[in-house]
Amino acid sequence: MYYLETIDSNIIYKVKGLKHEIKLTRDDFESLLIKQSFLEKFQTKWIKNLSLGNIQIRNDLYTLQVTNNKRKLIYNSNNKLINSTPYIINSMKEIVNK
Repeated sequence: MYYLETIDSNIIYKVKGLKHEIKLTRDDFESLLIKQSFLEKFQTKWIKNLSLGNIQIRNDLYTLQVTNNKRKLIYNSNNKLINSTPYIINSMKEIVNK
């Protein structure tokens, strides 16, 4: 996910899996920088089942949170995310143990 505010005050953001009709603010993104925080939003999804010939409309909960799946997260003393570093894997043994 990312949030960008341009020089001319245009706001651009993207969250994988969340429809853009769901409005997010800068405060929403900044709140996610706090350790173990999350944000929940509801979005309407249309689920097609071609074999049954129907469409189901669901109001699904979408949870946004920071994960350390790809990078090691670094927090300051106030538990605010300030940086990240890549994981370095030196051998197959380290992959299994992580």
